[in-house]
Parts: sequence; C-alpha cells; structure tokens
Amino acid sequence: MATNVIRYRHAGQTRWGVVEGGILKPIEGEFATTRDFMLNGVERIDSGEGLNESGPPLSDVEVLCPITEDRQFLCQAINYRTHMLESGLDPDASPFNIFFRKASSCLAPADTDIVKPAHVEFLDYEVEIGLVFSRDVSEPTEVRTDNLHDYVGALVLLNDVSARDVQLPEMQFYKGKSYRTFGPAGPYLTLVTREDLARFDSLRLELSVNGETRQDSLASDMVHKPAATLTELSSFQSWEAGDILATGTPGGCALQAPPKPIMMLAQIMSPKRRQKLIRRAGQKNPRRLEAGDLVEASVRTDDGKIDLGRQRNRVAGS
Repeated sequence: MATNVIRYRHAGQTRWGVVEGGILKPIEGEFATTRDFMLNGVERIDSGEGLNESGPPLSDVEVLCPITEDRQFLCQAINYRTHMLESGLDPDASPFNIFFRKASSCLAPADTDIVKPAHVEFLDYEVEIGLVFSRDVSEPTEVRTDNLHDYVGALVLLNDVSARDVQLPEMQFYKGKSYRTFGPAGPYLTLVTREDLARFDSLRLELSVNGETRQDSLASDMVHKPAATLTELSSFQSWEAGDILATGTPGGCALQAPPKPIMMLAQIMSPKRRQKLIRRAGQKNPRRLEAGDLVEASVRTDDGKIDLGRQRNRVAGS
C-alpha cells in the first residue's frame, strides 16, 4: 500500500514523518538527505520501529521539498503521445527516448511561488510524475516490470516549469527549465510497493491555471515506460538512491506547434530572430503563465488509493 511521507520543519528541527488521515507520525532518526532517507528511513516505516503514533498538527509544520538539492534531477522529454502531437511530432515516427537534466537548485516546496524571470515572455507548465530511486546503480542493468519496485522506491508530483523562449531558440533545455523555483516537488514522497507500481498506468495527471483545467491524462498515454526507460538510462549513466527521474508531461501545455510553414521558416532563421518570433507568439498566447496566475496540479489514481498530493503555486514576477 502506498505511504505518504513528508519532509518538514518544526521547532527548529528538520524531520521526516508519515501522513495518515491528516495525522502526522514522526519517524525517529535524522536523515539529512533524500538519499539517507531512502536507504535508512524507509526501513523504519516497514518495520514499524521508530515510528511515533502522533506528532505536531500538520497545520503547525512547514512542509519542505521532499527531494534535497544534492540529488540528480533527471528528465524525459516529450514522452506522452498527446504532448508529441501538440508539439508537431508523430509518436509513431519518434522512437527515441530523449533525456535531459534540470539543475537541482530549481527544486522547491510544493506550495512555493514560481518566480518568473524578468526577461522571460513565454512561461509554461508541465505536470509530471517523478520516479525516486531506492538503490544505487553503477552499471548497465535490466529493469523489468516485475522488478521495477527494486529500483523505484517512491513517486513524487513535479511541475517541470519551462521558459520556452529560452529553451527553444537557445536550444537550452537545461537553462530554460532550471531557473530557481522551476521545479516544485511534493508535497509527499509517496513510497510505493510492487502492487502500487503495477497500477502506474492508472495514475491521473491534472493541472489547472486559475481554475481552468489545462492538463488531464492517464499515465497510460506515456510512450517510454519506466522499466524500459531505466534499462536504457543505466546503459550510459549511474544514479543513486534519492535521485529522481521526471517522466514527461501529457498534452495541454501552453506551447503548441505553429503551422508547418512557420515551423519551416523558423528553422532557417538565426537564433536571435527565432527568439523574437517565439517571444512575440508567447505575448499573444492566452495560455502562457503570467504574474498572479495560480497553478494547481495533482497526480492520483481515480480511486484515491495512490495520491501524490496537490500543489498550489502562485506565479510571481522577479
């Protein structure tokens, strides 16, 4: 059964605790990083030892980002059929799994303000499911659906906030997606079992802006599934317990593919001209994020048995 854990601050101390039915149950011990917690804290929950039955009221604690900044923030791009289609790509003709990274310094608590840099005209949202690793992997490894739980110990709700007018014309996924606060995570670190991961495709990703639903999709729309993705990832890089992999976003983003003639014209433009074109398009796009907007996101199964929580982020100007 999925277990929701928070990393929190109370009375000057940073702790971890299980949330059950609105009750916070502190976990004995100090776990400075998400890696420490995945390697040593999870076993205390599994054994029942070191888990207090009551703690401070949830309303009295500061909920922190469950992923600490020392962890790798790995990502998959255009990994949902609906997002491929709105990006002007044919899912059946796009066989490659595309990986990139975000700076870990963009990680932020689930309720933090998203700070829009002054030079960014086209700010976008992307609700995603993050896989949190439970063990270190330093060599090519075959990950299968039946042993996925040996490598993925938790899931986390993410918003892959993106400055499209930096990401696309500058060809800078890393820069355009890594400004500080561009990675709200949590509120929960949702510990999962083999049975929970077997229901991965039933997770529903939803995101709204100012109450208007923008994204609503099941994870079954994902093209490159977790097991095959981790097998491929392990073939060229190592990871550690507590690192995360954001698995892509479904359709419904503010960014939509322009008509083909404009796309072809953009390919022969200089990067500076392309950036001006994208910024002009962004200024006319009613779906782009602006200061004052409220972004709400959630990931859960329809029966609520797996629930990664809800994010509420206000967009603020820099």
